Amino acid sequence: MSWITVRMTKARWEAELMQQILAAYDIPSRVIDIGVGIYFGQGSQAALQVHTKNQWTALLLLSSPEDH
Repeated sequence: MSWITVRMTKARWEAELMQQILAAYDIPSRVIDIGVGIYFGQGSQAALQVHTKNQWTALLLLSSPEDH
């Protein structure tokens, strides 16, 4: 199954929090480290990925209420 990036963050903890939200809805996801921000004092940049079949559900769950 293919994975697609639904969010990119400047902090890994933020991606992990979003991953927990998706897990509550039984949506498999993974956090991928991207970039070298941690070495420059910016934290660890990360991407949150889901299976392509869950892309739109994940985007809806992670969107802010103002986006609806």
